[in-house]
Amino acid sequence: MTATPAPKEASTAPTRQRPGSDPTEDAQPIMRRVKTKLTSKWATAAAIIIAVVWSVPTFGLFVTSFRPAAKQVGPRSNGWWNAFVDWDFTFKNYADVLTPAGSQSANLSQYFVNSIAIVIPVTIFVLVLASMAAYVFAWGKFKGRDALFIFVFALQIIPLQMALIPLLQFFTQTLHLPAGSYAQLWIAHTMFGLPLGIFLLHNFISEIPGEVIEAARVDGAGHSTIFWRIILPLSVPALASLAIFQFLWVWNDLLVALVFSGGTADVAPITQRLAEISGTRGARDYLNPAAAFVSIIIPLLVFFGLQRYFVRGLLSGGLKG
Repeated sequence: MTATPAPKEASTAPTRQRPGSDPTEDAQPIMRRVKTKLTSKWATAAAIIIAVVWSVPTFGLFVTSFRPAAKQVGPRSNGWWNAFVDWDFTFKNYADVLTPAGSQSANLSQYFVNSIAIVIPVTIFVLVLASMAAYVFAWGKFKGRDALFIFVFALQIIPLQMALIPLLQFFTQTLHLPAGSYAQLWIAHTMFGLPLGIFLLHNFISEIPGEVIEAARVDGAGHSTIFWRIILPLSVPALASLAIFQFLWVWNDLLVALVFSGGTADVAPITQRLAEISGTRGARDYLNPAAAFVSIIIPLLVFFGLQRYFVRGLLSGGLKG
């Protein structure tokens, strides 16, 4: 008669859980529900319809940019869809827009370069300063931290128009910056972009597990080491999202450019030239479609180049436990 093995006693030792695992497990059902709703056939159909509705005007503008001036304005003008019946396309509009032909020409070459010279430094300034401030607000310990963060956040509700003239007077009378210089545009755009940039990066950086920061401090890392070697690499999705937003805002800006560029062609961005390209009484209206597509080349490249980081940056803060 064989002896039956005694049942194993349940282990009373507490099971060790990975720090930070519970919030992730709690977030899984939410992520599954969101994914189910967004990937349903009705959601997909709605997304396709919205994409088509938004794309048709852009496609029409693209087709119009290749049509001759006589087909766009004047008694012989007609809708862009007639281009597929009356096949008549030309590259002259783009040549007139990009090629200089005298002081009164409608070329965008110099203004295109000016916009790049404005946007790239401003985006770098905002990313660096906002990430540093966000780290201090998220993990720094000093008196009045929360009150100061609320003050920075509240700056977003102040209308930008209220600060233009005082800021211009401060630049010219106090700092003695030359009128119509890149410095004025760089500082102005950086100041206007910092409140939202700090807020967005703070929400992401504050979600980084505290165990990572504490482990680095135990190993003797200071704030600078933690920021450059831990915070920045982990915050790449949020930084990419902010870079796209800031790049597009500055590239498409006209109001700040009109105030701080001084109206000079040396530093005027492409948006300022787009507002003037039609000439007097709209004599060059036919160049607007071509000029518009020239102006969106760089923003499209930036967006599609950072698209995967952009989506991750938007979703990461909302799906964390």
